[in-house]
Amino acid sequence: MAYPDISETLQLLKDLVNIPSPSGNTNEVITYVEKYLNELKVETYRNRKGGLIATIPGKNTSQHRMLTAHVDTLGAIVKEIKPSGRLKLDLIGGFKFNSIEGEYCQIETSSGQKYTGTILMHQTSVHVYKNADKAERNQENMEVRIDEVVKNADDVRKLGIEVGDFVSFDPRVEITKSGFIKSRHLDDKASVAILLQLIKQINNENMTLPYTTHFLISNNEEIGYGGNSNITPETVEYLAVDMGAMGDGQSTDEYTVSICVKDASGPYHYGLRKHLVELAKENGIEFQLDVYPYYGSDASAAIRAGHDIVHGLVGPGIDSSHAFERTHQSSIENTSKLLYHYIQSSMIL
Repeated sequence: MAYPDISETLQLLKDLVNIPSPSGNTNEVITYVEKYLNELKVETYRNRKGGLIATIPGKNTSQHRMLTAHVDTLGAIVKEIKPSGRLKLDLIGGFKFNSIEGEYCQIETSSGQKYTGTILMHQTSVHVYKNADKAERNQENMEVRIDEVVKNADDVRKLGIEVGDFVSFDPRVEITKSGFIKSRHLDDKASVAILLQLIKQINNENMTLPYTTHFLISNNEEIGYGGNSNITPETVEYLAVDMGAMGDGQSTDEYTVSICVKDASGPYHYGLRKHLVELAKENGIEFQLDVYPYYGSDASAAIRAGHDIVHGLVGPGIDSSHAFERTHQSSIENTSKLLYHYIQSSMIL
């Protein structure tokens, strides 16, 4: 038995986080994933929301599994072009303005033209603004400084920038010698990389899965409905692969796979959770059980949509979620190992 190659997984992760994909503007990254899977001769199709579904037939075609991870990320959209030539933003996804202060960004116009900029407080200069440290980090005070010669709103519009254009954040991905991966958008591109490597492993080993298994690469999770559709009637188990959230009172760390027992939507399926724990223990996989108090996944979105499924949630532990995130390659490896054994295991029902 050989687990997926961690170096290949990390390279995939780097490629993915470097493709801008805020919710609502994910075609480029979906195309990347689609090309990767097509080169493996894996059957895929896009749903009308723009997500991608890959299907691998199994021995049992009357009972299906679905695993999902999402490529959409946090981001922003141009809300207003200010008289000064700077941009006011409206946020996409659940995060705070303070987490993007000082970040480099990219503005993409509706025609596909791309410009760079920096997200700053209006009152940044301490030589001019006495309250620079006390002003609230909010929509009124934060703005984008565009890296072009623009002196007013008309200059900005001449570039083709308009209200509604998408703004993405520079991921600044770095992999350290000590095995840490620090980057924006590890939520959830780390998990997408893991699933792509898992599919490659299935393909390379000519593995016959016990059940027909679908892999949904969803593209609207950060706004709540990426994985709530395109679930076949035969699907029994639905496993979301997403980040484990770290912080005070949490069990999740950067080195193990996190198995969620409950989030803001309520408890995950008890039987599936126990099955995942048993697989981890049987195969020497390091894990943590945890509760995420302010969290929802594609699996919980599927339950809310009324699907009669067994739902679960696992993923690598991510520090500083929805800000400048970090994990360790051992967490990626433990998550990969658990999924490798899960897709070959028997269903709980």
